[in-house]
Amino acid sequence: MIADLLQVPDELSARVPAEQRGPGLGRDAVRLLVSRGPAEVGHHAFGDLPDLLAAGDVLVVNTSRTLPAAVDGRVGDGRGRGEPVVVHFSTRADRWHPAGRAVAGRWAVELRSPDGHGSTRPRAGGPAGTVVRLPGGARLILEGPVDPGSVRLWWARVTGARATELMRRHGRPIRYGYTERDQPLAAYQTVFAVDAPGGGSAEMPSAARPFTPELVARLVSKGVQFAPVALHTGVASAEAFEPPYPERFVVPPVTAWLVNAVRARRRAAARRQRAVGSAPSGRIVAVGTTAVRALESAAGADGRVRATAGWTDLVVTPERGVRAVDGLLTGLHEPTASHLLMLEAVASVTADGEALRRAYAAAVRGRYLWHEFGDLHLVLPD
Repeated sequence: MIADLLQVPDELSARVPAEQRGPGLGRDAVRLLVSRGPAEVGHHAFGDLPDLLAAGDVLVVNTSRTLPAAVDGRVGDGRGRGEPVVVHFSTRADRWHPAGRAVAGRWAVELRSPDGHGSTRPRAGGPAGTVVRLPGGARLILEGPVDPGSVRLWWARVTGARATELMRRHGRPIRYGYTERDQPLAAYQTVFAVDAPGGGSAEMPSAARPFTPELVARLVSKGVQFAPVALHTGVASAEAFEPPYPERFVVPPVTAWLVNAVRARRRAAARRQRAVGSAPSGRIVAVGTTAVRALESAAGADGRVRATAGWTDLVVTPERGVRAVDGLLTGLHEPTASHLLMLEAVASVTADGEALRRAYAAAVRGRYLWHEFGDLHLVLPD
């Protein structure tokens, strides 16, 4: 993996959104690293995206809205001030959850300690029965770990308030130490975000953040189509190499139909064009690892996508491969992030295993910026 050879300097962390880095800048004022095939690496502005895609290509976008999922609290029963903590609300349980049987209305939460600079640092959760006092007289009661082998995420119930209302009134976006300051919730919403009953992401589907209405209009004018999915992400502050937890997702019928139709049309075009060596259009490009996870969770072994709604515990790896996705637009991930296995799977469709390593080395040399406010990486077939 990339972690074996690559170190990302701290100064390459994006500390503020692009539009705050200088006068006249917008969300799309980020750079775009482009990997194509086994060796080609190009450097672009994000505004070049319409020139890098073709009529008939499909961008699969996550419509999940970001929640103000960080809420201040204190551990204790109220007889003393108690230990200050920040509760990160991660995932709301239905009647059943793949990571363990959780009663409807419970939330998977992470307790973190304030670091004194507006961000947080890791803190072990538990034990069961721990009470966290929240604003407005609400209480959070820990019931048991989501994963029996970990003390990071715990199932918990909220009393005295609805969790969604608590977040709306007293929450703020989850923020990590590499950022410079708190940002309003609007800074964490993408242009594709829509309201969904009971839905929402603990952390922003950040690959879509640089899109603006103007850029979307340019892409549509070019003939690029958009296909919506929803995957409601949990907290991303996973330990090194820790796989993502089960998440709720929806692939609507219109998206399943469009992806299948475009792939069928491309296969037919490829048969016609093989003799002259030209490349058929109609690539399925996921915007973010969340869109990959949703679409691949709905794809059968034959690559056909079926309209699906539910929970996914799928982890996309090079061994499993991808069945419906041809390319990926994503941020730059930490070398120890499990998301890199997904990138390797997408890159391996047309490239050797070294392609991603070369691209990330080029990103470090080129001083690209990491994390949710950083630059983007487009992985395309050869």
